[in-house]
Amino acid sequence: MSRGTAGPLTVVIALGSAQTIAWASSYYLPAILAAPIADDLGLAPTYVFGALSGALVISGLLGPRVGHAIDTFGGRSMLAVSNLVFAAGLLLLSAAYGVAVLIAAWVLLGIGMGMGLYEAAFATLARIYGANARRTITGITLIAGFASTLGWPLTMWLATEYGWRAACQLWAVIHIGLALPLNLALPRAAPLQEAGSTTGASQQSGGQSETFAMILLAYMFAAASFVSSGVSAILPTMLVAFGATPAQALLAGALVGPAQVGARLLEAGWLGRFHPLLSARLAMLMNPIGVLALVAGGPWLAPVFTVLYGAGNGIITIARGTLPLALFGPVGFGRRVGMISLPSRATGAFAPLALGLMVEHLGSSALWIGALASVSAFFALLLLRGDQTA
Repeated sequence: MSRGTAGPLTVVIALGSAQTIAWASSYYLPAILAAPIADDLGLAPTYVFGALSGALVISGLLGPRVGHAIDTFGGRSMLAVSNLVFAAGLLLLSAAYGVAVLIAAWVLLGIGMGMGLYEAAFATLARIYGANARRTITGITLIAGFASTLGWPLTMWLATEYGWRAACQLWAVIHIGLALPLNLALPRAAPLQEAGSTTGASQQSGGQSETFAMILLAYMFAAASFVSSGVSAILPTMLVAFGATPAQALLAGALVGPAQVGARLLEAGWLGRFHPLLSARLAMLMNPIGVLALVAGGPWLAPVFTVLYGAGNGIITIARGTLPLALFGPVGFGRRVGMISLPSRATGAFAPLALGLMVEHLGSSALWIGALASVSAFFALLLLRGDQTA
């Protein structure tokens, strides 16, 4: 239960909009600004992407502590503070004229990401709605799924018209003027009654330990993050390596976003009637099936691959919140999600470089590496029991 009068729809709109801003101004920023920042500072764009990788590692390391704080105090204040940290990082980035300030800015942005992206938002919803948070978790991912769709054109326009420094400064203003009030509008979470809540360890009927289940989840999300971050970064290049023309690769790549949203709508509707394990297992099979279709049909089936790949990504994003909630319950949810997400932050950080090298040396065979990672994650999910909580 929660204090305050805001209904679930109001909370979803407010938090989903704040998450859209957070993702667009951090994770998705280098895709547009890496080149102009690098040109201005006399660096290779790799330095900017490397700074993002470092920020992802920092955010992962902060995850368990941030989650524990949200478990204890609720997430409203944590998310609000993240907007201040994001704004400070963006302002510092806009003032960068050398590597030292660039790194310092991305350290701040990494802290903001650890405090203010999906894991913190999911933990906040778990504190507000307890075991009934699944629909709201799905709802905010539906809105924030448009972070790149909305953020990239805005960032591009700002950088083209006013320069990349002004773009960073305006994103900082948006954090303070819009995202901060939206997060402060969230209800305050009441203390969880541990005696009345379930945890995975107490509800397991088959003797599966919570530690074992968390290890399986951590591995599954790490494998999913490796595939998602790696393939997304080099998707057009990989499709061209498979024989697609650049035009075919770009057209197929444009289908990833709509596929993610469509899959999330499916999760909010029909799949929402089933345990999140079913959704997650289906999601982990989509990328391997897409690779098989691409191999069998050649570049003409590239759109099939990207739709399946995007759909799997869309569902797995939701599963990061709904699956731990269903398996372990709301008590200690934030700490668990923070711990589970640690390996996935690391694999997501180095995946673009790793898969990029694989494409360079192995060509199209690199897609099989991602497919095998997804299959291994599927088998990890088969070891999890779906009856751990009521």
